[in-house]
Amino acid sequence: MGRKHASGRRVFVLDTNVLMHDPAAIFRFQEHDVYLPMVVLEELDGAKKGVSEVARNVRQASRFLDELVDGADRHGIEHGIELPAPENAGAGAPGRGRLFFQTRTYPDGLPESLPGSRLDNSILATARALQTERQDAAVILVSKDINLRIKAHVLGIPAEDYYSDKVLDDVNLLYRGTAELPGDFWDRLTEPVESWKEGIRTFYRVTGPITRDWYPNQFVYQGPPRDFEAVVRSREGESATLELATDYRSPHHAVWGITARNREQSFALNLLMDPEVDFVTLLGTAGTGKTLLALAAGLSQTLDHKRYREVIMTRVTVPVGEDIGFLPGTEEEKMTPWMGALMDNLEVLTETSAGGEWGRAATSDLLSQRVKVRSLNFMRGRTFLNRYLILDEAQNLTSKQMKTLVTRAGPGTKLVCLGNVGQIDTPYLTETTSGLTYVVDRFKDWAHSGHVTLLRGERSRLADHASAVL
Repeated sequence: MGRKHASGRRVFVLDTNVLMHDPAAIFRFQEHDVYLPMVVLEELDGAKKGVSEVARNVRQASRFLDELVDGADRHGIEHGIELPAPENAGAGAPGRGRLFFQTRTYPDGLPESLPGSRLDNSILATARALQTERQDAAVILVSKDINLRIKAHVLGIPAEDYYSDKVLDDVNLLYRGTAELPGDFWDRLTEPVESWKEGIRTFYRVTGPITRDWYPNQFVYQGPPRDFEAVVRSREGESATLELATDYRSPHHAVWGITARNREQSFALNLLMDPEVDFVTLLGTAGTGKTLLALAAGLSQTLDHKRYREVIMTRVTVPVGEDIGFLPGTEEEKMTPWMGALMDNLEVLTETSAGGEWGRAATSDLLSQRVKVRSLNFMRGRTFLNRYLILDEAQNLTSKQMKTLVTRAGPGTKLVCLGNVGQIDTPYLTETTSGLTYVVDRFKDWAHSGHVTLLRGERSRLADHASAVL
């Protein structure tokens, strides 16, 4: 697409949405140059007002730019401002690139079908003019806008997405939390298996090369005829300690009247009911039981085991259709339309209560006192102590928003994040840049966190058929 340059030097022309997404983007292009068209500065100026995350990012990007141009004279700006080297750069690290601003008007040079009055087309015109001016480097447009990248490619301008915020190259590489053991697993172990009991808990110590790929609280299993299911408690070198997983498919281990319907749901309940696991992430498509399991485990541990003071439910308020405007009432009343999925599952759980109508009414009154609905908009500055916190639709959070929420957890609090990375509604977020993907990957090595990807839907035969044919 673009010309090859022996030097390998590049000039990255940034779209406004890149800085809106990551205010530190200008520092992430290593030894290559960064170019900011004047319309990008205009758009930043127009988006700086407000209290949204985008507005905060814009203000931070403006502060970075102000620090860079502070003290630079006209000559320095014309020839590019040297970007600072990262703090961890060694002596042999490549030199840093320069930051260039558009200081003069370039001829349009665009087809008549692309009028230059539009801001996006103005960026395209600038990038096209730079291709002629900068013969020493490849000019590449960087944008989160797919349509702008398409137009750039049509005009012969190399264009890329902004990749620095990606956790993985492919979402299929995301940690799943489970691993099936090969049929000859027990024969491939390099040392004899040790086993022992601690009360009702059964442990095994296994040694072999396969254990090097395991993570804390990961589930390993074998199907029939052995039917072995265990959770990794610790690992050192090629030796790992396994604990037999509790089978929550059995009615004897029902949680608030709910039993698991498949292996992954049983694994999820093992994590949700474990007091040593402070952070749980559950991924899965609609109907896999994420919300029901999380709620059942929360109610059981809050009301039966007295482990937590209350259950707090929250979610990202991204509408599927048109916004219905401002809603009256308290914080909890305003959140009610967004919490339909959680409320539906609460109804299922209250129906399992004994005592007929009176028993269900008493249970509902109790739940209204111990189950709270909160908005994410008011999470900043809060600290939750001894709470069971459920975050639904977590795939719509950015990595920064996820960090803001996770750091709200105080002593004794358990955080459960639910979501489906295939159903993202937030602009410029993808499966590989979602905050949910981010925390799953970053927490997989921590001994007090766990993750399970739920695979099977457990709704009605109608829903199963619709998922298959529609």
